Amino acid sequence: MSEPSDTSPDIAPEQQKPRKKMGRPSKYTPELAAEICERLSDGEPLRQICRDEHMPAWTAVYAWAAADKELSERIAQARKQGYDAIAEDLLHIADTPLMGEEETSSNSGLTITRKDMLGHRKLQIETRLKLLAKMEQTRREK
Repeated sequence: MSEPSDTSPDIAPEQQKPRKKMGRPSKYTPELAAEICERLSDGEPLRQICRDEHMPAWTAVYAWAAADKELSERIAQARKQGYDAIAEDLLHIADTPLMGEEETSSNSGLTITRKDMLGHRKLQIETRLKLLAKMEQTRREK
């Protein structure tokens, strides 16, 4: 079967260029599915995983899961493990100071203070807690 081409009536058939296929191909392989599940179990969100060049679109992964009950169960189990991984990350962030520099300028000049970036750590924790809450809500809806 030949690829679609530009079919403009003003262009002779021999001068028409084949059109490139749009979108990412659905390239399911057991190895790819295993990598996706492994990364989900590490707490990495599916859409972030699917941003990698060698990965399919996230919609393709959902289509695979809808068509394959075993894969769907593997993904669900990997996500549960991922929740635990995110919770462990929360503890690590809370327990580990993140040192940084804060610059303050005044009439007497620039003052640089080295201290724990507590505000940044709070933001990291709050964002992950919200992500976990959203994931839990989505899981309960299924």
